[in-house]
Amino acid sequence: MLRMEIALILVLGFVAYIYYSAERTQTALHRTFSVLLAAALVHLVFDALTLYTVNHLDTVPRLLNDALHRVFVGTMVLVVFLFYQYIAILVEEETGKPRRLDIAARVFLAAAEVGVLVLPVHYAQTPLGNYSDGIHADVCYVSVAFYLLLCVGLLAGNWKSIHAKKRFAIGAALGIELSVSLLQGLHPTWLISGMGITLMTLAFYLTLENPDILRSELTEQKMSMLYLKSQVNPHFLYNTLDTIRIQAQLNGDEKVAQLLMRLVSFFRHSVKVDRSMVTLDEELELIEAYLDLMCVRYPKLKCSVDVAPELYEAQVPNFILQPLVENSLLHGLKNRGYCGELHVAAEKKGECLTLLVEDSGSGFAEGKKQKIDDMLRHYVTWEPKLTGNSIGVLNVQKRIKLLCGKAYGLSYEENELGGVTARITLPWRQGVSE
Repeated sequence: MLRMEIALILVLGFVAYIYYSAERTQTALHRTFSVLLAAALVHLVFDALTLYTVNHLDTVPRLLNDALHRVFVGTMVLVVFLFYQYIAILVEEETGKPRRLDIAARVFLAAAEVGVLVLPVHYAQTPLGNYSDGIHADVCYVSVAFYLLLCVGLLAGNWKSIHAKKRFAIGAALGIELSVSLLQGLHPTWLISGMGITLMTLAFYLTLENPDILRSELTEQKMSMLYLKSQVNPHFLYNTLDTIRIQAQLNGDEKVAQLLMRLVSFFRHSVKVDRSMVTLDEELELIEAYLDLMCVRYPKLKCSVDVAPELYEAQVPNFILQPLVENSLLHGLKNRGYCGELHVAAEKKGECLTLLVEDSGSGFAEGKKQKIDDMLRHYVTWEPKLTGNSIGVLNVQKRIKLLCGKAYGLSYEENELGGVTARITLPWRQGVSE
């Protein structure tokens, strides 16, 4: 049995090495898995130690044996709590519902850890092997049962709102731990609890936290962004060139030069596909060039950008404002003959950066906002869109979630005086763009 524990430590140690050495966005979900992985490794080490000491009761001092078993049980309670925490965060990100069971889960954790420290440790000696039993060992079984019950409740209560791949990962992990716990309970001398912890961890790693899977998702999103950029409305280019031609006839070369400069600036900034993150200043240069050209096409259109200079170095996902600005023009101001206002702004609140695209257009058609909200809320279950009216909205949401974390993203609200405001919430980051 000790050989199996050593093998489990080596397997999970290798997984930990790959996981910790991979570059990833530090979201709450990933941070929880990082702590879970470390706690599981510590638990396996003490599992191996207690496996040896419990079968050498005559040579290992009772005080040392008890201390090792208390750490073993305490780390197991912590690991199953972290499994619950990981699943709870995942479900919250998938559904948008707040975690309502966290207080109960934390109170139980504190009570169980106190029990681990103060309850007496007892050992059963049998011809098949020794093991710890009694009320101290029962803390393990009760803790596993409690947290598995919470996880099953989360999974069952939000089944339809969770992505199929994540439902499978959670269900497989819970099934594995339940099966191992039942076998352990029926055959106490088997001492296979470490196997259950390892297999649960691997189930999450292989399906949800594998760096290769995350990289492939990033590649998929980058391809979506490439396609999005390649699909900048060709009519915009043709109409702008026609506007330049007309201006050449009416105004002379200076105006033509200015328009050409803005057009070149727009396309120069729009092709920076090799970087997933850029500075807000670079993103605004693209937007200002685009708006300048649109204001020439539509003289009744009033556009403004209001961003404090101290925000210019903020890091933002590449090409997230232009699709939203274009949506405001095509789906809001177009119905009013492009007569109205479009305002772009940014503000820092605590550790968050908020970007706003506000228009005074016709607003949402009846039922449209509900559909947009539903798409943004359940973006995971929607395939990346390459055609249709919501191409920019969905791709922007997916890239923000992937690059910045599930806690951030895009939302829409209707203005009191008419029109729509697109609101992007990002983490506050500064530095050189990637």
